Amino acid sequence: MKREIKFSLVYRDMWQSSGKYVPRVSQLVEVAPAIIDMKCFDRVETNGGAFEQVNLLFGENPNVAVRKWTEPFNKAGIQTHMLERGLNALRMNPVPADIRELMFKVKKKQGTDIARSFCGLNDHRNLKRSVEGAKKGGMISQAALSITHSPIHTTEYYMDIVDKVVTYGADEICLKDMAGIGRPSDLAQLVATIKKKYPHIIVQYHGHTGPGFSPASMLEVARAGADILDCAVEPLSWGKVHPDIITIREMMKADGFLVKDLNMDAYMEVRRLTQKFMDDFLGYWINPENSRMSSLLVGCGLPGGMMGSMMADLKGFLNAINASEKAHGRPEISLDTLMVKLFQEVEYVWPRLGYPPLVTPFSQYVKNTALMNLLNILNGKPRWTTIDKDTWNMILGKMGKLPGQLAPEIVGLAKEKGLEFYTGDPQDAYPDALPRYQKMMKEEGWDEGKDQEELFEFAMHERQYRDYKNGIAKERFDAELEEMKKKANAPVNVIRPVVEMPAFDIEEYTRKYPHAVPVQVPAKGKLIWEMDMNDTSSAPMTGTKVTAGQAMGYIQTYYGIEEIVPAISGRIVAITAKQGNNAVKGQIVAFVQEDNLPTE
Repeated sequence: MKREIKFSLVYRDMWQSSGKYVPRVSQLVEVAPAIIDMKCFDRVETNGGAFEQVNLLFGENPNVAVRKWTEPFNKAGIQTHMLERGLNALRMNPVPADIRELMFKVKKKQGTDIARSFCGLNDHRNLKRSVEGAKKGGMISQAALSITHSPIHTTEYYMDIVDKVVTYGADEICLKDMAGIGRPSDLAQLVATIKKKYPHIIVQYHGHTGPGFSPASMLEVARAGADILDCAVEPLSWGKVHPDIITIREMMKADGFLVKDLNMDAYMEVRRLTQKFMDDFLGYWINPENSRMSSLLVGCGLPGGMMGSMMADLKGFLNAINASEKAHGRPEISLDTLMVKLFQEVEYVWPRLGYPPLVTPFSQYVKNTALMNLLNILNGKPRWTTIDKDTWNMILGKMGKLPGQLAPEIVGLAKEKGLEFYTGDPQDAYPDALPRYQKMMKEEGWDEGKDQEELFEFAMHERQYRDYKNGIAKERFDAELEEMKKKANAPVNVIRPVVEMPAFDIEEYTRKYPHAVPVQVPAKGKLIWEMDMNDTSSAPMTGTKVTAGQAMGYIQTYYGIEEIVPAISGRIVAITAKQGNNAVKGQIVAFVQEDNLPTE
């Protein structure tokens, strides 16, 4: 008898991997019937990750969105699943344990069946509370393995994690191949081993197309015993996203697997509506480069979804690097050359930082360290001169245990700086906090909501929730959309690439201060050197002392305030932007130099 392969449509991740936003709740409700009518999906990924923050940024209530979006699938008997980040839950930084536990209860009540939980470091301690919380909340617990390719990420390595999460009560295992660099034969061996030891465990494979392995990986894991494959639909499938359901279904069928029929009329309707949403407004934040695969990602292992932000970073550094090259009598380099140099530096940095799987946020930490290494090397400085606070927290074990060993030079640098390594449970550093949020909601006169869902949302995304409640979020988003339309200089139904950072001449600064380190803006928004925005002349004085990792200014973004922090301690030697200026992510707004170096 033929074995059945089931499919899940990762509609949320399709959008998150493509651009900045996901569809509004009205659009999600519009497309749901057509997804159901396709009749080939047993599961749909409906929420999690950045989904709920995006609702808040729109000025929408994410709790309403999740309930309305999951409802038609619940009625149709299609399982819904969400993605959560273990210790970080639905955000990018650690979450107290009681808020994590409440999340699963709320999401189950809202109609989400399955919690896909991953830890970017594959630390089983971070997964333990997720598995237990999901089960306690009445959800199916799917523990995800963050897949990557390295000498230490072997079948034995992953099976050690599987053994632990099964003991904790996990119902399913997901192979989360977020960069798509898992080798098909390795993945097949892992799936076969899981199925041999735990035949009752459902195995689901999630792989991005990026470097091109994922269709072969899907075939191999299916042959090895995998039960469910994550797929996407055009016009977002392939590229840096996921393989399209048509191709994968036909491949499985040709290999002898039993697959459900596919209603092509419904597929074309989902395709049409997805394009309609892009034409409406979402396409303004989707870079056309995302539609392309790149074998260059094989070596560095970076996830394709971060290519857009990475290229913006490189463009921000290119002028500074070329000014330095010119000052040293060397030829300027192209953006492509710089990109290859960065990929090579990532390959050098990654093992020395303990082989953290390159998934959010650890992929950003490794990339940022490689980028700063590259800049320092080109300026005649040693590697590891600049490591930011978040990367140090990863190195020191505050987010979990690194899979591999740190290089001796990194350990030595930590000791030289007087930093201590942490070996305890990462969750212990973040005590329960719900009573504090309940007190704040009472003071604001806000209701905790059905099943405490408003309390959960406030506790998970306090800043964005406040902006949603007072209407600022919707005003900011509407203003941003109008700005994007004007800059595109085209009808709204024409998709344009993300607006690129404007080039500006910084050769004078890099010539005068060859040893200085640029300070970059972390996000798009309005530059704030002083909180009094009426004082447009305000800016830090040159010579002002600053401390690595501590705010020296701020950016007013569409979702709130972000800090501008220097990577090194020292003195400001130059300011390149004024109070109130609009800035884009990666823009250099100042230069900082260590005290013991010459300023000329």
